[in-house]
Amino acid sequence: MKKVAEILREKANPAVVTVSPESSVYDAIKTMAERGIGAVVVVDGAEVLGMLTERDYARKIVLQDRSSRTTKVRDIMTDSVFYVRPEDTREHCMALMTERHFRHLPVIDEQKLVGLVSIGDLVKDVMSEQKFIITELERYISGQSH
Repeated sequence: MKKVAEILREKANPAVVTVSPESSVYDAIKTMAERGIGAVVVVDGAEVLGMLTERDYARKIVLQDRSSRTTKVRDIMTDSVFYVRPEDTREHCMALMTERHFRHLPVIDEQKLVGLVSIGDLVKDVMSEQKFIITELERYISGQSH
């Protein structure tokens, strides 16, 4: 079973985008748009305080008719953050995401934020593994095995 650490190493852009709880929601959403991402980790120094997602924005700013320019990230972030460790498996992440209905998991190692995995990262990894298996089976069937 593949570990989270391996998935992070294979990511095209492993950097984690973080914002301060004191940032405006507007600035955080602008950062997400510029980076083409759907979530940021909210940190105070090295401490992970929460996550801000597009879903938070839609439900807590747009639907409540609040101003993203004057509302602070801390006021709408999701603060009950589940996280995984580098040694956790892809399957564990997928089960947690499915059970809890979220799409992003911070990766914490020795109380330090070291990455973020998304459902897209996990699905991409599963598809890559399946493609490899199919290729190997086709080679075996055609007699081209090692």
